[in-house]
Amino acid sequence: MTVFTVSPVVLEIPGRPVDLQLKVSAPTEGTGLPIILLSHGQGYSNHLSSLNGYAPLANHWAEQGFVVLQPTHLSSRTITLPADTPGAPMYWRSRAEDMSAIIDRLDEIEKAVPQLQNRLDHTKIAVVGHSMGGHTASLLLGMTTEGVSLKDERIKAGVLLGSTGRGDGLTDVVKEHYSFMLSPNFADMTTPTLVVAGDKDGSEHLTTNGPEWHMDPYHLSPGPKDLLVLEGAEHGFGGVSGYDVAETTDESPERVATVQQLTTAYLRSQLLGTADWQQASVGVGFRVDSRP
Repeated sequence: MTVFTVSPVVLEIPGRPVDLQLKVSAPTEGTGLPIILLSHGQGYSNHLSSLNGYAPLANHWAEQGFVVLQPTHLSSRTITLPADTPGAPMYWRSRAEDMSAIIDRLDEIEKAVPQLQNRLDHTKIAVVGHSMGGHTASLLLGMTTEGVSLKDERIKAGVLLGSTGRGDGLTDVVKEHYSFMLSPNFADMTTPTLVVAGDKDGSEHLTTNGPEWHMDPYHLSPGPKDLLVLEGAEHGFGGVSGYDVAETTDESPERVATVQQLTTAYLRSQLLGTADWQQASVGVGFRVDSRP
């Protein structure tokens, strides 16, 4: 399916230090299109952690009939804010608020992108996040941290790629600089969610719990959940954050294709009621666990 992109779409958000910019990727045809909100991670590249990243995923989902909305969060290296700006350096709360603001302003986004007018289904919304973006997505799906709930009931499903887990076993660096990661509570994360983890993704700079740490959102949350474990995958899942990215330690076009296909199948099943996920969740190079 042919797609188009428009970037940046700029939203003025009261109280936000800078305007919220996002990229829109969408199919050129079709109506009643489901929406994916995509939250970037925090790698050391200058531009992947922004609306300019994650092309392998955004392009694929748009080709499959989704409208993908990618904001640049305040934590992006493309935004230079004073170190003492409230919420720095990760702006964990602002990240989730960005996503809810986008949902609030869908009509405004449609006006800014005339090719979208009267083509979106505002009732079919999913959130996807990688790494720190997974933490953002988890908050929107019902996880709390520091006793704060940012759950958005308008979001009907989620996909967490290499997301954050439990608060114990974290490294001293995390304890010193990212204290919000010490108190996650998954008890209210009831929204249907696919948790994606790599069995070689140790994330030693964050945790001593090993690859299983990224599986915590599946094991510690209630409600319908699915766990996808990719064999041999490290934190980049073969290169989902961008094409030919040097920081991808497990580059594999085949693994990226697996992530593309399985996440698409899951999101189609959750938002459109298809049987794609049941049909796709058996194969080579991965395993799937499910819980109703």
